[in-house]
Amino acid sequence: MILIVAIRYLVTGGAFALATRLRHPGLYAGLTPQIRREIGWSLASAAIYGIPAGLVAWGWANHGWTQIYTDPAAYPLWYLPLSVLLYFLAHDAWFYWTHRLLHRPALFRLAHAVHHASRPPTVWAAMSFHPLEAVTGAIVIPGLVFLIPIHPAALGIVLAVMTLMGVTNHMGWELFPRALAQGRWLITASHHQRHHERYACNYGLYFRFWDRLCGTDGGAADLRR
Repeated sequence: MILIVAIRYLVTGGAFALATRLRHPGLYAGLTPQIRREIGWSLASAAIYGIPAGLVAWGWANHGWTQIYTDPAAYPLWYLPLSVLLYFLAHDAWFYWTHRLLHRPALFRLAHAVHHASRPPTVWAAMSFHPLEAVTGAIVIPGLVFLIPIHPAALGIVLAVMTLMGVTNHMGWELFPRALAQGRWLITASHHQRHHERYACNYGLYFRFWDRLCGTDGGAADLRR
C-alpha cells in the first residue's frame, strides 16, 4: 500500500509537471532544490499514508472490518454518488479544522512550516508534509470506511479526486474554467494559491463554505491558464 500511494503521487505529479512544462515553460525555473525537498517529504508522507491504508485493507479482506461493501445490491444505486459526496464533505470538514489548528503558531513552527516552505508551491508539494501533519491526513479516509458504507469503486473515485485536487491546487496555474475557479463554492488552484500567499485564509480542501461560514475566505488569485 505504501508503494501504491508513492506511485500514485509520482505518476500524477509527473503528469502535471509535464503539463506545466508544456503549457507554462519556465514556471518552475530555479525551483529544483525546492522540488527535491518536496519529493523527499512527499515520499516520507506516502509511507505514513500507506500504513493505516494497508492495515485497513488487510482487516477488510481478512476479517470483514470496515463498512466497505462489494455487492452493488446492498444499497440503492443512488447511494453510490451520495457516498462519494458524504466522504468529500467529511474529509473537507476534517481538513479545514485540522488545517486551521496547524496554523496555530506552535504547531505551524513544529510541523506545517514544512509545507509552506514551498514558495511558490509546485505540483510536487501536494504531499510535502512534516510527519505529524501527514498523520492527520493519513487517518481520515481509513477512519471514514469504518463509519460510512462505501463501494470500492466509489472509494476509488474519492481517492482519485483527492489526489487530483492535491496536485492541481499546488501547481501554480489554473486548470479549470474561470467561472468555476472564481466561483463561490469549489476550491481550485486559484483559491489555494491565495492561501500560500497570505497564510491566514482559505483553509478548505474541496469546498469554500467552511471558509465563508467562518470568515476565512480570502478570495481567489487570478492565476494564468
